[in-house]
Amino acid sequence: MSKTYKTPGQDARDSGAMFDTKIAVLLRDDLAGWQALNVAAFLVSGLPQELKGEPYVDADDVTYLPMFGQPVVVLQGDKDLLTKAHERALSRNQQMAVFTADLFATGNDEDNRAAVRKVHTQDLDLVGIAVHGQKNAVDKIFKGARMHP
Repeated sequence: MSKTYKTPGQDARDSGAMFDTKIAVLLRDDLAGWQALNVAAFLVSGLPQELKGEPYVDADDVTYLPMFGQPVVVLQGDKDLLTKAHERALSRNQQMAVFTADLFATGNDEDNRAAVRKVHTQDLDLVGIAVHGQKNAVDKIFKGARMHP
């Protein structure tokens, strides 16, 4: 049984028991390694600030930025699964962050927003989405996805 990175000695299946909500990122499975990392980073930056915990402080009183107060699961799936997950999230009125293939060719936030704005919802060439919500709702949205290696 794999162990979680935060709670040694606790089964991975029990690690989320303390959280009613879940943060999940779904990446298209045909991305190059650098693309997957880039997309995941951009997607989680779109999640609400209130998900962040308190700042970290080391023994020398050096303060570090706060991070999410709960684990983030990174999943992968093919283009069809990503499209289905996007549709499920929309049908449940679930807010999400999106990253489209067009964003690999842009260089700033203004151009990113313009690239998404010019494409109809059903025509977005999605390479990743991120969602925060109730665990069972997020699980239903990402049904069929597998853990990213």
